[in-house]
Amino acid sequence: MSQFNKKLEQASKTNNSLLCIGLDADLAKIPQHLLNDSDPLYAFNQQIIEATKDLVCAYKPNMAFYEMHGIYGLESLIKTIELISSYNIPVILDGKRGDIGNTSAAYAKSAFEVFKADAITVNPYMGEDSVMPFLEYKDRGVFVLCLTSNSGAQDFELPIYKKVALKVKEWNKHNNAGLVVGATKPEQLKEIRALVPDLPLLIPGIGAQGGEIKATVQAGVDNKGGKAIINSSRSIIYASGKEDFARAAQKAAKELRDQINSHRFGK
Repeated sequence: MSQFNKKLEQASKTNNSLLCIGLDADLAKIPQHLLNDSDPLYAFNQQIIEATKDLVCAYKPNMAFYEMHGIYGLESLIKTIELISSYNIPVILDGKRGDIGNTSAAYAKSAFEVFKADAITVNPYMGEDSVMPFLEYKDRGVFVLCLTSNSGAQDFELPIYKKVALKVKEWNKHNNAGLVVGATKPEQLKEIRALVPDLPLLIPGIGAQGGEIKATVQAGVDNKGGKAIINSSRSIIYASGKEDFARAAQKAAKELRDQINSHRFGK
């Protein structure tokens, strides 16, 4: 078991949670009073994390929401990851990287050595040599896009998602690979779980994207009710646009965590 999987398992056990919160902080959406802060992105994330850190198994910051602000955004991302790590909660950096081998090696070094993420999402569609530089970081997690939650997934992913799942299973020499499978496709999620019973699945699409909780949980967990990382972003972090946003996020996170748990063991 990789160090990432151990950290994920421990956080999940400690907080009795399969919930992952996506930290897609957007200056156009965060409460107005935070815009006066010297680092509003971090100030927003900090309050969300402090309010929900005992309710999650992981956090997932999406790099795009930080990269678009240049150096300032990247510095906010680094501070956010440092804060999460101080609570021994894993960070899944959502970058969807993937390129020819030497470029992927540079992306991997950035994610794991500069940003110090515990895991990253990667795109497999250039093949094995584009994914291996990430998997060579044996103690870090690598979540490979398999069947995503967006409507455009039908264009290319639906015909080949089973092949992707089986390839990642084959590549998983260090027990640090996982798959990204959308909650909006519960039937396919169930098929994928059957193909890869031991791999962790990162499951976006609950909440704003319309994924149904019971079907997602029952299709996505392993035979012990675990190894599913069920992500929700906007419906939690923007549960309120006012000064009570952190308290509202806490309430939304607890409700979703408890709903997920109510279905973990076939209920």
